[in-house]
Amino acid sequence: MSLSDTYRGLRVLDLSSYIAGPLAAMMLGDMGAEVIKIERPAIGDETRALPPRWGDDATVFFAINRNKRSVLLDTKSPEGRAALLRLVETADVVVESFPPGLAEKHRLRFEDLRERNPRIVVCSITAFGDGPLGARMPGFDALVQAVSGLMSFTGEPNSPPVRLAPSVLDLTTGMWGAIGIMAALARRAAGGGAEHVRPSLLDSAFMLMCHQVLGFLATGELPQRLGTGAPSAMPYRVYEASDGSFMLATASDAQFVRLCAVLGIDALAQDPRFRTMSARLAGREALDSLLAERFRQRPVAEWLQRLAAAGISAGPLNNIEQSLALPVVKERALFVPPENLHWLGGMPLLRLPIDPDGSGVTMPPPKLGQHTAEVLREAGFDEASIAQLTRE
Repeated sequence: MSLSDTYRGLRVLDLSSYIAGPLAAMMLGDMGAEVIKIERPAIGDETRALPPRWGDDATVFFAINRNKRSVLLDTKSPEGRAALLRLVETADVVVESFPPGLAEKHRLRFEDLRERNPRIVVCSITAFGDGPLGARMPGFDALVQAVSGLMSFTGEPNSPPVRLAPSVLDLTTGMWGAIGIMAALARRAAGGGAEHVRPSLLDSAFMLMCHQVLGFLATGELPQRLGTGAPSAMPYRVYEASDGSFMLATASDAQFVRLCAVLGIDALAQDPRFRTMSARLAGREALDSLLAERFRQRPVAEWLQRLAAAGISAGPLNNIEQSLALPVVKERALFVPPENLHWLGGMPLLRLPIDPDGSGVTMPPPKLGQHTAEVLREAGFDEASIAQLTRE
């Protein structure tokens, strides 16, 4: 059996937008669920409008919306809401990321959906949860990075904090949402009923910072900005060679001894200032200065060869173009080619890390409203009703 057999026969309504909710729904789609993406007429998911673009389409939307059918419904209208609830009756899962207050305003809360379907699993994704902060502050990834403290120790020493460039909180919250949905479905299969899964970006931020948080609680010391360095290991950062940069990662005293041998400074491994990891962390600046001087004397390729021969972790500082050209990308079959989707002129899509052969990727991302009439007909709507609902 392949990944796409996991949830075959499961129906998911994706009412969410941006990244976290759509990713959770797409993961279920890759596992075989039928995913119906409900979008606003004319606008659709907000990521459809974001650059960069592949022809007329947004690559952000492409990244997290495959294996879905797109249906246009104005859920703010009585007719659109009624049609949505009719679809809810046929669904197993609803994923939503409504702005604060919207679910209450349009009577689309968990309680409203459960009334129509006593077995429904609803995943509501928020930035800060359901309390006072969440109610007054709609949140995005960068905002939660700032508020949670994640930004405070990201960046170079003596420089302003910086945002982690990938949307790490959106993406991890989407994964937590999918895990929560799968757990709720397992409990339902064992005799449970409807459940409300409520992941937030703030929760994800604290989980990503788990060891920094516990470190602060243990010591009262705030984590510091270290650039590419690590708070608990040294030497462990990007160094400059004579012709470029590379990343070095040592995490034990034995590795430091081997590093000193490669550099021809064996005595340094026995220097009381650097003999233990704690000592090296305390003497970070002095040790960095000594190592940086050595590393600048030879090119990256030579250092990588010598370090690898000594069993020390080191690698080049690649950009995305360089990393995509690595043989391991082809070896791992990370991309599903467009011809596998019968998607002429389309771009390749990244498979899920848990889908080794990419068999879960079966449909390209939908055009806006591409499946509206099809899905509504399946739900029993006649042509006049479909025309009214889609404002045709």
